[in-house]
Amino acid sequence: MTRSVAELVAGRDVPLGRYTSVRRFLPDRDRRMVGAWCLVDRFGPDSLIALPGMRVPPHPHTGLQTVTWLVAGEIEHRDSLGSVQTIMPGQLNLMTSGHGIAHSEESPRQRPPTLHGVQLWVALPDPVRLGEPGFAHHHTLPVLDEPGRTVTVVVGELAGERSPAVVHTPLVCAEITLDAGRTIRLDLEPDFEYAAVMLAGSAEVAGGTLGPDPLLYLGTGRAELTLHAPEPARLLLIGGAPFAEELIMWWNFVGRSHDDIAAARADWAAGRRFGPVPGFDGDRLPAPPMPGGRLRARDRNGRSRDDR
Repeated sequence: MTRSVAELVAGRDVPLGRYTSVRRFLPDRDRRMVGAWCLVDRFGPDSLIALPGMRVPPHPHTGLQTVTWLVAGEIEHRDSLGSVQTIMPGQLNLMTSGHGIAHSEESPRQRPPTLHGVQLWVALPDPVRLGEPGFAHHHTLPVLDEPGRTVTVVVGELAGERSPAVVHTPLVCAEITLDAGRTIRLDLEPDFEYAAVMLAGSAEVAGGTLGPDPLLYLGTGRAELTLHAPEPARLLLIGGAPFAEELIMWWNFVGRSHDDIAAARADWAAGRRFGPVPGFDGDRLPAPPMPGGRLRARDRNGRSRDDR
């Protein structure tokens, strides 16, 4: 059954490394996913004039893709495949963990004075989640550019434009900017579920005003969406086909069972599977201890089989 809603999902502050904190909107207790999007973190805008900026040591991932998108600043990505890539605003870093990858993220020594952006995770479906890792950087992306409004298609297809990014479930992610007083109407896929999160300013969405917090979950069943900006606005629209597979998210891993997660943690602790991250000056991130009980796989609404 499809239904459109306007459900607010409050964010919470989560430390990321020593100097950076993110505002995490997904996963939430009551809203675990939007399509295959299983994590939404927004960071900044942070002044880096007196701080070193982002510094996240090498850490592992399984079962997901990371989507990194900047509004301002630069981040240097390194991974266990040997990739080294500095991302700037308007560019996309897309990392596919497959069965296992490690990477680091840090602000370059010579960096702009402000850092502002988002990182999102995409849950990989079977059997892709057990495949080989990969990394792609897209220097340019398709943009619908009209007077007073732009739509940059980061992932998937929207407004007649299609991103070159390779994903493994039906998805969309787009950054929309509107000048004050401008309106845009977007055609949507009724079978997708959607959500919007503001990056700057505010906008009128689905009958209400959306500001910097919270995320707005829009549900399914929408054939179109109208956005109006009373002031200059920048927002991210994400969506996708509802993700059918149960999964477990713990630390930096996405799996299907407690044993999946325990094995990934043991391999990271023992220096297996993930490999080193060449060129990072420092120690890698240690994994936290496993919880006392067994982790339970949950569906996209946060329910385990025991709850149903």
